[in-house]
Amino acid sequence: MHRAGTARHDNSESSPSTHEGPLGFVVDNSTPVIARFVSSNPPPVGDYVMIEHPGGAILGMVEQVGTRSITLNALPGVYDPTIVEKLSAEMGDEDVFFECTARLLGTVDSLRMPRLPPLPGARVYRAPSEMLKRVFGGEEPYWVRLGVLASRPDIPVYVNVNRLVTRHTAILAVTGAGKSNTVAIIVDRLVRHGGTVLIFDFHGEYVGSNLGGHVNVIDPVLNPRLLSISELMVLLGIEQRYYNQERVLRKALSQLRESGSEERGGFLETLASIVERMAHRRREESTAATAVVNKIESLQERYGDIIRDDAADPVSRIRPGYANVVDLSRVDRDAADAVVSHVLRIVLAERKRHKLTGSSQIPFPILIVVEEAHILAPRDEDTLSKYWLARIAREGRKFGVGLMLVSQRPKGLDPEILSQANNLIVLRIVEPSDQRYIQAASESLSDDLVAHLPSLNTGEAVVIGPFIRIPALVRIDRYEGRLGGADIDVVAEWVSLRRTMDEATSVDDFVSEFM
Repeated sequence: MHRAGTARHDNSESSPSTHEGPLGFVVDNSTPVIARFVSSNPPPVGDYVMIEHPGGAILGMVEQVGTRSITLNALPGVYDPTIVEKLSAEMGDEDVFFECTARLLGTVDSLRMPRLPPLPGARVYRAPSEMLKRVFGGEEPYWVRLGVLASRPDIPVYVNVNRLVTRHTAILAVTGAGKSNTVAIIVDRLVRHGGTVLIFDFHGEYVGSNLGGHVNVIDPVLNPRLLSISELMVLLGIEQRYYNQERVLRKALSQLRESGSEERGGFLETLASIVERMAHRRREESTAATAVVNKIESLQERYGDIIRDDAADPVSRIRPGYANVVDLSRVDRDAADAVVSHVLRIVLAERKRHKLTGSSQIPFPILIVVEEAHILAPRDEDTLSKYWLARIAREGRKFGVGLMLVSQRPKGLDPEILSQANNLIVLRIVEPSDQRYIQAASESLSDDLVAHLPSLNTGEAVVIGPFIRIPALVRIDRYEGRLGGADIDVVAEWVSLRRTMDEATSVDDFVSEFM
């Protein structure tokens, strides 16, 4: 019988290194995907091992480590604490061993998956650091550093920029797990290499930052003349089921655009006047027209600060080589939906025009970062942004438009859009339903990796997808600049407030004493 131990080629780079000796040995029931081995000195979860194989050494990622006792293993069914306590007094260090599971990632030389499993008794070695540096390394600007291996802080981890953009990316985690820091690290390094990024910032986290040394803040101000009928309906609050109001609005817009002239008040005032005249001319349109007039007046009161006739289109304000931040922190959900859908629609159209004609407002590839993606692309609700995000998810790679979806509620995110994000950066996720939802959207996320999501430390992430050569458990680098998403020091602010109040009281007492 051909044993795994005889399959070594000592002069080949693909052979396991024996400098440190084997960590353990393969046991029964291994497959071409999963290897089970026992060890007395196990590697930590997330670390990498090399396993002897007739076709050349195989690289594996450790996904499970469990303890076993030789004594207790020989006495199955012993669960009485008293008996276990007595037996443990007789058991030494040699009595304990570890059962480990490693996901096979491919041969060391080419990362091609084996057709046959490792043989029982095959030796398992700790993967050499120099080999891992080659696997996870990359040359800038085509690769950018994301962090280091959580199990090997001396191994930097790089991701492929082209695949990060064209294959779309999702960053998922609970609040406080490090999503904003991850976004900042990626954007900062892309911009420093000349990349153009557009961030839809719901909470003003990036407005005061210095990402890549080039930040361009774009106010969410819209010119009503440039809005589509659907975008205007969202701002007016005209739902699609109000078809009479929609018909009135379409007719009024058509008349306004055909005439090309506006009254002194501006676009919305002229539109309201046209609708009002329609109400007097046709009795069947009177109720709907009155409702539309009321909604136009309400829009002017509600969104007067973001609707301006003299506003330049937000897309025209995108600067190449910058982190362009659309500040949505001062608008409500409907306004955010209108702004985001408008920008997405124009960006995709301009990138298509550039490919077809070579002339465009956006003559450069662009990565779009969507914070709070579950709000703009909800699972069970239609929004304008959701439609355009789905379009870009399907078509964007052909035109140099990449998506980065960021969410703390993965199960609230549209599954079709999430499934188009081939790259995943998953930080701590505690909710089991969120874990299952993410796994359903990604064929590459195994049960064992999912099981580790609740126990990840802040800033640690499971990273998987075409932009990295093999799956990794990564400690994301810390962004050293300023971000608005960090937790505030509540106690310090309370103490400062109390000190200010006490000082003010003392001054008042002093003044009153000598008055």
